[in-house]
Amino acid sequence: MKKKRSLSLHGHRTSIALEPEFWIVIENEAKKKEQSIAGLLAQLDDQRVSEKSRSGLASYLRVWALKQVVARLD
Repeated sequence: MKKKRSLSLHGHRTSIALEPEFWIVIENEAKKKEQSIAGLLAQLDDQRVSEKSRSGLASYLRVWALKQVVARLD
């Protein structure tokens, strides 16, 4: 079941629904970088835009989170 969070990205209110497992990865990375979840998500959204990704933000975050987990396994 997805967990929905509401936040502001660049001054615009939005909500993102992800499975709890993805939120755990995002929360851990934000803690590691000593930044807020909203700050990390804004950074990742900027990255998504600069990469001209065709993915929506939720899909982009899922792939990003998966890459974080895989990198820890190496």
